Amino acid sequence: MRWRGAAYLSSGSFGAWEFVFTAAVTYCAYRGLDSYVWIGIAWLLHTAWDALHYLRGAPIIPFATHSSLGCAICDPVIALWCLRDGPSLPTLIGSWFSKRPASLTDASHS
Repeated sequence: MRWRGAAYLSSGSFGAWEFVFTAAVTYCAYRGLDSYVWIGIAWLLHTAWDALHYLRGAPIIPFATHSSLGCAICDPVIALWCLRDGPSLPTLIGSWFSKRPASLTDASHS
């Protein structure tokens, strides 16, 4: 299996902090080779970085002004999936239905 990685150093609007962020996310990605939790942390860091880029008016894709906002909205969903240890879709859906609380009528018959 081949592992690939990438970093974007967008407009440079954060100067040297762009490199610090890239190093932090790279560390999380390395730790993520053993744990989905670290990948989830990296996605949360990425979410915060995208939000900062949006608020600063320096989108990650210069010709798409809302590109950073779009990422900041979508990335936490990926992070939550990773923080749940990356379950398969059937497992995830099954967990939603297996944890239903007992209804009030069931409790009253006890």
